[in-house]
Amino acid sequence: MIALLQRVSEASVTVNDGGGERVTGAIGRGLLALVGVERGDTRAQADRLLERVLAYRMFPDASDRMNLDLRQVQGELLLVSQFTLAADTDAGNRPSFSSAAPPEQGRDLFDYLVDRARETLGACPTGEFGAHMQVRLVNDGPVTLSLIHISEP
Repeated sequence: MIALLQRVSEASVTVNDGGGERVTGAIGRGLLALVGVERGDTRAQADRLLERVLAYRMFPDASDRMNLDLRQVQGELLLVSQFTLAADTDAGNRPSFSSAAPPEQGRDLFDYLVDRARETLGACPTGEFGAHMQVRLVNDGPVTLSLIHISEP
């Protein structure tokens, strides 16, 4: 599994479903996590990814050092599925998505990740799996980190 984490002062995701735009998720201070699922990823990897996202120290302490995690700052988490994170860009000018999980597997693992996040945090807004989304954010810092190829513990 792959996650691109952005520390935000606010973020939202909207979907245009033909009847107009609707906001599917929005947060204030916290983390926007763009999540990609690769072929063969497991629930154990999703659990490990969530552990890492919640424990990653991306927020400043009183000395302005990144020493605090999401829960320590009482931040929010917005999860957005993004299969393009699994792109292979090693050759040519067009990415290959052969390492991305098939839609059914991707949806299952993304939904599992969201359920686990909600069990832990209470609330966890999301985008809409498989939809064309508009993601708006104010990157705080800017701080952006990638967690790539999360393996089982």
